[in-house]
This record gives sequence, C-alpha cells and structure tokens, in this order.
Amino acid sequence: MSGSTLRVSDSTLRADALARLPALRVAHPAAFRRLTPGRALVLGLLLLGTALLALGIWRLQIVPGRLLSGLGELLHFVTLMLPPDPGSWAQTRLILHALAETLAIAFLGTLMAALLGLPLGLLAARNATVNGVVRFLSRRLLDSLRGIDALIWALIWVSVVGLGPFAGVLAVMTGDIGIFGKMFSEAIEAADRRPQEGVVAAGGEGRARLRFGVLPQVLPVMAGQVLYMIESNARSSTIIGIVGAGGIGLILAEMIRTLEWPTVAFIVLLILAMVAVIDAVSGQLRRRLMGA
Repeated sequence: MSGSTLRVSDSTLRADALARLPALRVAHPAAFRRLTPGRALVLGLLLLGTALLALGIWRLQIVPGRLLSGLGELLHFVTLMLPPDPGSWAQTRLILHALAETLAIAFLGTLMAALLGLPLGLLAARNATVNGVVRFLSRRLLDSLRGIDALIWALIWVSVVGLGPFAGVLAVMTGDIGIFGKMFSEAIEAADRRPQEGVVAAGGEGRARLRFGVLPQVLPVMAGQVLYMIESNARSSTIIGIVGAGGIGLILAEMIRTLEWPTVAFIVLLILAMVAVIDAVSGQLRRRLMGA
C-alpha cells in the first residue's frame, strides 16, 4: 500500500507541475529561455577561444605529423642516453660542484629577494601602505621586476658584473622581488581584520597594528611561499647557467653541444634528485609552519 501510494502521489505532483508549467512560463519568461545572456556570453567565449586556437595552430604551422615523426627521434636520443655515465672522476667532481653552485644560487637569490620583497609588499598592500600614490608606484615597480624573465635578468647581470654565480644570484633575486612583493601584499590584504581591530581598540595604531595584528597571521604563509620559491628556483637556476650565470646549466649545455648524451642523462638525473629532495624537505617545513 505504501509503495502504490507513493507512486500515485508522485504522478499527481508531476501532473500538477505540468499543468502549472504554462503559467510559470508566462510569469517568468527569462527563467525558461534556452539562451540567456549569461549562456550566450559563455558560448561566445568558447567559440572565440576555439577560433583563436585554430588560428594559432594554422599560423604557427603546428602539424601533428611532425610531432609523431619527432617522437621517433626522441626515442633515439633516449637510447643514446642509456646508461647514464658521469665520465671521469674529475668530470664528476666538476658536475657535483656545479650542482651545489646551482643550489646556492637558488637559496641565496630567494632569501635576498624575500628580504627585499617584504617592505615592498607592505608598501603595495592596501591596508599597510602610506598612501595611494606609494601603493601605485610600488605595484608598478613590482610589475616591472617580475615582468622580465630570470633568463633576461641573467643576461643583464652578466653584462654588469661578469660571468659567474654572482650574476646568477642577482638574476634570481631581481625577478623574485616582484613575485614576493605581489604575493606578500596579497597575503597582507587578506589578513583577518578582527586581530587588527583588537589592537586598535587597545590603543595601538600604525606600526603596532601591523606588528601585532597583521604580521603574526601572514608570516607563516610568507615562509611557506619562500620555501616553495626555493624549490622553484632550484629548477630555473639550471637554465640561467647557460648564459654564463653559474651553476650546472653551462655544463649541461656543453655536454649537449658535444653530444655527450650519457653525461647529459647523468646531469638530468642529478637535477631531478635535487629537486625531489628540496620538495620533500620544503613540504615538511611548510606543513610544520602552517600547523604551528
């Protein structure tokens, strides 16, 4: 009885809804449109994106056949790299020294950028800056610094201070100042207002509000961002060495130029191992900081 009663009530409700449907269409025509303005906008954006994708494929001459034929060459290079071989002991020592230099470039450049990016982040944050003009100029400076790739900064600093890891540290630092300044300013602006209001209610203004109401909230977040950027810069620092800014990149480029593929494979494996270790260590530190 209960099952049949439920089926009868469901069919009754369905019939009642169908009977009221014409009146609902008249009362709320916008809700029953198949193509609302919002849907039309989304559809237009999808069509525009598809057209741009097709145009890009055509203009850049991206042919799937070339990719498929290149896969055979890629497999050939992989076979040439096996087994990985570091070469002589003297060459192995040189590679390990360059790898340590790459790690030092990433570490020092990131820390220096964080130290310089913090005051700029405070000036660029809406709730911490002196006035609107200072905030505007700080943000434009940060945009300019991070708008130039680290490889370009490496070319600039190599021309200024010469070849070597010092230019690499300066290149990483310069590009990361803009990144840290933006991330720090956004973290400061997103800070909870209640601790700040408590400091103000207790008589604290200006620097006291920042010191006791904002920084305790955002410092663990900033520390996590710094740890992530050390990991990221450990990867990117391998590239800037190609232009003479120190690190493993110069040796890697030389091995590729001389077709020493087993040594190339050994260097790539070392880079992957370094990044994996840094990722594991920074992940543990980030979890401790965020849980503190």
